[in-house]
Amino acid sequence: MSTTFYLIGIGLFVGIAAWFLFIWAVKSGQFDDPEAPKYRMLDDDDEPTKPLKAAKSAKKKSP
Repeated sequence: MSTTFYLIGIGLFVGIAAWFLFIWAVKSGQFDDPEAPKYRMLDDDDEPTKPLKAAKSAKKKSP
């Protein structure tokens, strides 16, 4: 019978810990936008590359 009380206590502790972890995850923004990551790979991020400073200075030095 005492084992039952230990198991109930452990179960309550685990349940309360899981609840607090869920509350922490919601407050820290883990569930703000679950749809965005799957569309992020479709974004076109082909921006023109900026020339390096060394390449600019080499072009200025040549006649």
